[in-house]
Amino acid sequence: MRMQFIDPGGFRNEMSLQQAVTTPDGTGGHDESWNEIATLFAAVEPLAATARFGAAQEHETVTHRITLRFRDDLQSGMRLVKQGRVFAVVNVHDPDETGRYLVCRAREEGR
Repeated sequence: MRMQFIDPGGFRNEMSLQQAVTTPDGTGGHDESWNEIATLFAAVEPLAATARFGAAQEHETVTHRITLRFRDDLQSGMRLVKQGRVFAVVNVHDPDETGRYLVCRAREEGR
């Protein structure tokens, strides 16, 4: 297997890794809050931006590739936050299976 070169000097974006915590609301539903697990540094690259029109409103989606040092607790469903920008983690993989780095595909929310 070929090792992939990732420049760790590009990890210039300080981000907060957050995990959802749900608590019952007493009426059969739940309240969702986010707990910060760690602060980390990552490289953020925009990949694509799309816009759809539906239900009389514009739906925009921006996807990013976020590369960071390996962590065994990062998984889809979590989110990364950078200066008020929220990135929902869609999937996570180790690009060369060496346990050095993780590459996440994330969807930016609220844009």
